Amino acid sequence: MKRFLLPLLAATCLGALPAAAQTAPEIAFDAVVDPLKLPDDIYLGEVGGVATNSKGDIFVYTRTGHPTVSLGGARAFAHGGSRLFQFDRTGKFVREIGKDSYAFMFAQQVRIDPQDNIWIVDQMTNTVLKFDPEGRVAMILGRKAEAIPVPARGPGAGGVPNPPPAANELPGAGIPADLFNRPTDVAFDSAGNIYVADGVGNQRVAKFDKNGVFVKSWGSKGTEPGQFGTSTRAIAVDAQGNVYVADPGNKRIQVFDSNGTFKTQITNVGAPQALCVTPGPNQVLYSSNSNPPNDIDVAGEIYKLKLDGTVIGKFGKAGRTAKEFNFVNAIDCRSENDLYIGEIGNLRVQKVSLH
Repeated sequence: MKRFLLPLLAATCLGALPAAAQTAPEIAFDAVVDPLKLPDDIYLGEVGGVATNSKGDIFVYTRTGHPTVSLGGARAFAHGGSRLFQFDRTGKFVREIGKDSYAFMFAQQVRIDPQDNIWIVDQMTNTVLKFDPEGRVAMILGRKAEAIPVPARGPGAGGVPNPPPAANELPGAGIPADLFNRPTDVAFDSAGNIYVADGVGNQRVAKFDKNGVFVKSWGSKGTEPGQFGTSTRAIAVDAQGNVYVADPGNKRIQVFDSNGTFKTQITNVGAPQALCVTPGPNQVLYSSNSNPPNDIDVAGEIYKLKLDGTVIGKFGKAGRTAKEFNFVNAIDCRSENDLYIGEIGNLRVQKVSLH
């Protein structure tokens, strides 16, 4: 009985918001489906990430390009397959960053930190890579295996079987270091600490200081507060250092302090896939209730919330046309009412303006 009462008590005492507690008014909005002007010989694939810097430049990390594969017996080495593009604030193509990088394989996310450094998260190389504003590699977290089994033999990155948990560790807790298993997102606090959602193979958050030194990690697979379902899918940090983690398997956003202590949960936004917290003194949270890739007719809306979980409204639905969304994996909300939305299912970025 105790294991069933704990989530209920947490929801009651810590302010979690049940799904039926609120209605979500529709927010009127406009959308531009082609805000980016690509060269004639470059196309977007699945958009893993989209983000803007302080100048308004737009960065897109996309699953496209030409992977390089070397076969050796029953194992394979691969890189490429994803590309990082930069556009100016008008959408004009500026450059490609990190072309043919060893860490580029399966684009998952791109984020820009307060110093305009560019961070990519690559799920299948188990890598979080930092570029400085000039596009030079400045830091790497994680490590890509030199080879992967062919055919794949397990559910981990590249088909490499996930290692079993240590005797004193719970499933999904991972290794207390920068050894990721299909990471999904990265975020930063005001002190420069780095938080990695790790991710699909693991169900944890890993914290590093500004120099990339491992501090701690928290989370494991489960349904209790501080545990995660199928993945820790997205992560964001507010000005007070609270850490918001999308937990779609349990249909909630969990909120922690900077040390990983569970504070509350938000359970009225479907199965959250992408998160973004706006900058400035009056911050809000955006969360996508993305439709599953195999069902275009359900969910798809994006919620706008106060940081306490109160729903301000929602906009959009699943679909293929303008103002519709197909598997939203990224939201950029540097401006509260002018957003960039990255879609895996529609191979595009939409620029959204809320009214």
